[in-house]
Amino acid sequence: MLEKQISSAAFADTKPHYNILNGLRGIAAITVVCFHLFEAFATSHLDQSINHGYLAVDFFFILSGFVIGYAYDDRWKMMRTKDFFKRRIIRLQPMVIIGAIIGACMFYFQGCSVWDVSLVAVPALLIATLLNSMMIPVSPGSEIRGVGEMYPLNGPTWSLFFEYIGYILYALFIRKFSTIALTALVVMAGCGLATFAIFGPYGDICAGFQLTGTEFTGGFLRLLFSFSAGLLLSRIFKAINIKGAFWLCSLSIIVLLSVPRIGGAEHFWMNGLYDTLCFAVFFPLIVFLGASGKTTDKYTIRICKFLGDISYPLYMVHYPFIYLYYAWVKNENLTFSESLPGALALLIGSILLAYACLKLYDEPVRRYLTKRFLQKKD
Repeated sequence: MLEKQISSAAFADTKPHYNILNGLRGIAAITVVCFHLFEAFATSHLDQSINHGYLAVDFFFILSGFVIGYAYDDRWKMMRTKDFFKRRIIRLQPMVIIGAIIGACMFYFQGCSVWDVSLVAVPALLIATLLNSMMIPVSPGSEIRGVGEMYPLNGPTWSLFFEYIGYILYALFIRKFSTIALTALVVMAGCGLATFAIFGPYGDICAGFQLTGTEFTGGFLRLLFSFSAGLLLSRIFKAINIKGAFWLCSLSIIVLLSVPRIGGAEHFWMNGLYDTLCFAVFFPLIVFLGASGKTTDKYTIRICKFLGDISYPLYMVHYPFIYLYYAWVKNENLTFSESLPGALALLIGSILLAYACLKLYDEPVRRYLTKRFLQKKD
């Protein structure tokens, strides 16, 4: 349920937050870091540990749609479209920039057999930093790391690319849809994403990080369904009394994202069906339960506040260190048990860095930008 715990950098007219949903976002972000740590030991989607960690992105998208619908659906008679875009850029872009800068600073320390960073000239690195900071994607073959990512300095930026597409679609079109029309969009997008998951080339929806036809299709369908489903849920949401919602939903997220690959290489459709159940049934249900629940003790309130505060910064700063960890594992031919101290240091260090970036950079920058560009409104 709604609770009045708002960041000091929030806009003056920001509504009370769903505290539990903020906490769940943090749980999902930490699970993503763990998922990425195990990438160093995986040979494909089939043997990746914490196997379904990629589905956290779909959970983030449905959360984003729900929160955007709640925060803005009733403001459009008083708010201009350009002010909506200003708000979203102020909220997200500072961490995109710092993530790119951290990625650039770490780049020449990440050399391994998979990517030879010594071949990359400094001017090329500077151009890549500028492109990443401005959210301009690059295609495979033209990016400096050589593994095909849209944002080679900070891979997870790809999901922000699609998030921005969602904001554009919402502000220009989707917000004007009737509930019936929005329901139709959710159903059609869900059918498209289910088809991609069950009958597509991967047997999953771990797609979107490359600027190719298949990857873009997968990423766009992930955004279109989950973001629209979150918007729809915000319109029809009626809270019910749920006790222990944060702990129940947190455990559900961890379990759903950690389930081993289903069906193996012989039955891709089985894993695709699992992904479909997650994005179409379980994640909307978790958001509903999380929005219905209420934190009643001071410890849970503090935990949710902290997790919510670090969730986005953690997502945006951890991956340059994953590249470093990956290179270390490959160069030293380490097992996971041998690299465990480094993995724990990366996880804890990323959380500390995220909090430091939040307090020393992100919140001050957002306060300044809000006063500079939204002072008439806020």
